Amino acid sequence: MDREARLREWEERAEPYLLVASLLFLVSYAVRVLIPDLAPGWQAFWGLVTLVTWAAFVVEYLARLLLSEHRRRFVRTRWLDLIVTVLPLLRPLRLIETHDRMQRRRDHPRLALEARVMTYAGLTSLLLGFAASLAVYHDERLAPHSTITTFGDSVWWACSTLTTTGYGDATPVTPRGRLAGVALMFVGVALVGAVVGSFSSWLVRRFRVEGET
Repeated sequence: MDREARLREWEERAEPYLLVASLLFLVSYAVRVLIPDLAPGWQAFWGLVTLVTWAAFVVEYLARLLLSEHRRRFVRTRWLDLIVTVLPLLRPLRLIETHDRMQRRRDHPRLALEARVMTYAGLTSLLLGFAASLAVYHDERLAPHSTITTFGDSVWWACSTLTTTGYGDATPVTPRGRLAGVALMFVGVALVGAVVGSFSSWLVRRFRVEGET
């Protein structure tokens, strides 16, 4: 078995474990942010869960890098993997790559192309919005002159940012909060554009089919 075949086999085997690790990371981070007055023992436990799952992401990425026959090309073409390894809160973005691998292994997808794009873009938007809400709330809740003092404020901000509405009633004031806002703006434009474009394409296809019958 060549190196590329071993790499594909490793990715297929690691996929379900990475999904579990991603969920555990998000849950542990959410607990630590939303319940700051946890008992010291629970704080240490959830902090350990965060570190262990993050370490699992790093080990998995390095293992795939070592298994790759062309490592420079691996880093260049798998740039999204590197980003979500360094910033685990962006792991929902890997749903796109996971979806592509699943489709390559399945000859007859169950959903039409437009439905798949809308489904995965919508799910990615929800998960990224929740992760961004946690990150911004964590940095903004105690910041001076902050307009995001509750988790509800943070969720409202994430929704208005993802949809590129930007009411301006809740805005980050910390550097990390604003950086999260910029990232969410770019992702929001891409995801909303994917959903709207796929829905429009589906409508046009349906109307064309009905017109031909």
